[in-house]
Order: sequence, then C-alpha cells, then structure tokens
Amino acid sequence: MYISKIFVTVDCVVLQTDGTDFQLLLIQRKNEPYKDYWALPGGFVDENEDLEAAAARELYEETTVKATDLLQIGAFGKPFRDPRSHVVSVAYYTLLKEKVQAKANDDAKEVGWFSIKELPLLAFDHQEIIECALNKFLND
Repeated sequence: MYISKIFVTVDCVVLQTDGTDFQLLLIQRKNEPYKDYWALPGGFVDENEDLEAAAARELYEETTVKATDLLQIGAFGKPFRDPRSHVVSVAYYTLLKEKVQAKANDDAKEVGWFSIKELPLLAFDHQEIIECALNKFLND
C-alpha cells in the first residue's frame, strides 16, 4: 500500500483598502520553521476537510478574522518550499468589504496590516503567492 508523504496546507491573502492603498493581513510566526518571520495566515488541512473550509478555519484561528468570500488563487508545491517536508499549499484570496480588527491567536505571535507596497521579509514562498494573487485580482 502506498502512503503519500506529501502534506496539504492552505494560505490566505487577505486585503482591505482605505480607498488609496491596499493593506495585507500577515501573522508573525510563533513557531519554527521561520519563527518570528511574517507570513500569510494558514496551516495544515485536516483529514476529510474541504480546502476552502480549511482556509476559513485557519484564518479565523490565527487572526480572529472571518471571511466568507474566499477565491482560490492556485496551488504552490515546489519541493523544499517548506523545510519540514514536501508541502503543497492551496492559496486563497479575499478583499474584505470593511476594515476589521485582527487579533493574534493560536500559533500567531502577532498580527499586522501591511501596505502591499511595503511588505516585510516573508516566510516560505509567501511573497510569490502574494504576487500571484495581486496579479490575478488587482491588475484586471
């Protein structure tokens, strides 16, 4: 019997706007790998869990932000994108209709809203995921 050693995660690109600029919601990681780095909210998909439901769950668990309108950006699965093992992430995007307060929770040490023009150094391949989302949803 074949047992896969590939894991599936979800990541969320969450934006809000003040009318002149877009802010991206990021978490500061509490744990390794990339401890203290900023990252997209996300995490591992549970067994028998729908991908979009996993994205909404992880977003809420880490930031207390509820999002119902999540659009799939794509899948990111280059080997070694996560030092723990071979991990494929399915990324989601949402633009919040109103400003919300986010609160660090679960394995997020801090949360913050960052201008998409001035992002910090990011964990994993999250810069690539963000660029893909911005190209797909903001440049139309």
